[in-house]
Formats: sequence, structure tokens, C-alpha cells
Amino acid sequence: MINSTEFSYFTLSAYFDTGVLKYLFFMVIMSLYMLIVCSNLLLIAVICMNRSLHEPMYLFLCSLFVNELYGSTGLFPFLLVQILSDVHTVSAPLCFLQNFILYCYGGVEYFNLAIMAYDRYLAICFPLQYNTRMTFNKITVLIAVTWLCPLLLCVVMTSLSSSLQLCGTIIEKVYCDNYSIVKLACYDTTVNNIYGLVVTILSIFCSLILIIYTYMKILRVCFSGSKQTRQKAISTCTPHLASLLNFSCGACFEIIQSRFNMNNLPITLRILLSIYWLTCQPVFNPLLYGLNMSKIRIICKSLVFAKM
Repeated sequence: MINSTEFSYFTLSAYFDTGVLKYLFFMVIMSLYMLIVCSNLLLIAVICMNRSLHEPMYLFLCSLFVNELYGSTGLFPFLLVQILSDVHTVSAPLCFLQNFILYCYGGVEYFNLAIMAYDRYLAICFPLQYNTRMTFNKITVLIAVTWLCPLLLCVVMTSLSSSLQLCGTIIEKVYCDNYSIVKLACYDTTVNNIYGLVVTILSIFCSLILIIYTYMKILRVCFSGSKQTRQKAISTCTPHLASLLNFSCGACFEIIQSRFNMNNLPITLRILLSIYWLTCQPVFNPLLYGLNMSKIRIICKSLVFAKM
């Protein structure tokens, strides 16, 4: 029996020997990480430096892109080190830090998508009152809540996990995962399981309920409104819905794989499914919003061609 505050490391057992191919995997992961960093930083800079984009929708997008950088940095540098390493161990403090970063990233992502849906609801259903309802103070509060709530929830979750008495140190993943740590506990983990359910409800289901409610209202306005209203709703809501569906599928893959025995699947596929929810959004969102939102697309084109 080991107290989690006393042992020094965890072993990540999902890694397998790839021989010289590990250098190819390293280059692929490095290229993907550089693409994520460059694309998200570009869009953050475009939004921050252009006053014409200092509108609620783009400020919420900026928060989303910052979160993609945050989550990616919690995963990719760690993956790169582990790919080149022959011994796949991680120190306990680093493991709990990564656990905190990745779960906080997931919570912020859902909260951010929820406030973006609320913003579209006000813009489409109350266009004449939009500027009075979506004030700068309200934007500040919404973004602060988006970041602070998941942070506080994850602080408590990580504290509960780090205080467990464990009977092993082997995590069957390529990164540190809270559920995998809890499964190593020697004694009853009812408190951790209940709190995990609370975090899931607050972070995912409450956000999804708000998103579903706002889109029901938007659809009702679209069906009863003019063709111009429907076109505006489609152009602004389609990227958001695609982003939500993409991230929810990734989160669903991770939940299913963590809770059920997936040993019948090839190990490579299991690894890809486990990290999809952490890699899909940072790659997908900059391309999705950069290509679909005309203001961002035009400014990005002008920046690129100005330097040529």
C-alpha cells in the first residue's frame, strides 16, 4: 500500500517499442504541435490587434484559441519526451499537474462553447437589443466564469486524487488520466467517483443543456424569420456546431475507453482514440473559424500577402 504523497513516479504502460519509427512519430507529433501553436497564435494576434474584431463573438473565440494552446501544451511536449524515452515513467507531481491541465482544458472548452452559443442566441433572437444585453462587463464576467469554474473544480478533483492510498503505479495510458489514477486506489473511492460525476455534470451536461436550449430558440426564430435571418444563423452557427460535435465525439471516445474494457482493439487505435479529444480541437478550430468567418479570413489573407 502506497500513499500518493510518498511514491515518486507513475509508469505509463500504453507505450510500446517502435524501434527507429519513434523518430518518425516524433517528427509527426512535433509538426502537428507547431501547426497548432502557429495557427492559434496567428488567430489570437489577429483578433487582439484589429479593433474591428473587438466584438463579443471574436473575444469568445480568442478565449477558445487560448484554451487550445493551453491544452496542447499540457499534452504535446510530454508526448514528445516520452516518444524518445526508453523508460516511460513520469514523476508524481508532474503526473498530477498534467492531469489538472488536461481536465481543466476540457472543462474550459465546454464552458466556452456554451457562452458562444449564448452569444449567438442573443445576436439572432434579440438583434436590436444585442449591444445593450452583451456589454463589455458581461463579456468579462462570462470569460472569467469560463476559466475559473473549471479551474476550481479541477483543483478539488486533483487534491482528492493525490490524497488517495494507491496499490500500484501503472497507468494504462500515454498520459496521466484521473480515472486511471483513481482505479489504482486500495480502498473505497466513493467520494472521488461522486465528485467526478459532479464535475462531469457541471462541465459537460450543464453546458450541453444551455447549448441545446439556445439552439432551440435560434431554430424557432429561423423558421419564423426572413431568408436573411436564416442565412445569418447558418453562417455563424455552423462552425460552432461543428466544433461542438467534434469535441463531444472525442470526449465520448475517451469516456468509453476509460470505463470499458477495450483490449480487443489494436493498441495503436486505442492510443489514437485516447488522445483524439486533446488534439482534435486545437487542429480543427483554427481551420474551421479561420476559413468560415469572413472577417478573420480577409485579415489573415492581408497579413500573409503583405509579407510576400
